[in-house]
Amino acid sequence: MAERKKEPTIAWTETAENQFFEVLDYWTERNNSTSYAEKLSSAVWNRTAFLAKNPLSSVKADFPNTRKAAMGHFSILYRIVEDGILITSFWDNRQDPKKLHRLLKHKRNSGK
Repeated sequence: MAERKKEPTIAWTETAENQFFEVLDYWTERNNSTSYAEKLSSAVWNRTAFLAKNPLSSVKADFPNTRKAAMGHFSILYRIVEDGILITSFWDNRQDPKKLHRLLKHKRNSGK
């Protein structure tokens, strides 16, 4: 019998998860509706599922062992791990990129 291929996993760091939910909360409050947040959430889910199956499809980021998948105003930063991908940041590209560098540098140095 043929062996089934294991589905790649998608894991989020606490930082990335917090960033993502902050963005969803912001847009829900700003629009007084969950419509945009739901569309964004669906787009992110589809993109991360694609990345898990095609981890080398995005460009290398300025951080060690990190790739960056752009989604319009947002980017998903991730690392390729043994069984899938680890989302390290969900970033609004309209923010100061130096803030992202400081955040990821701090997380790398603190071991989180």
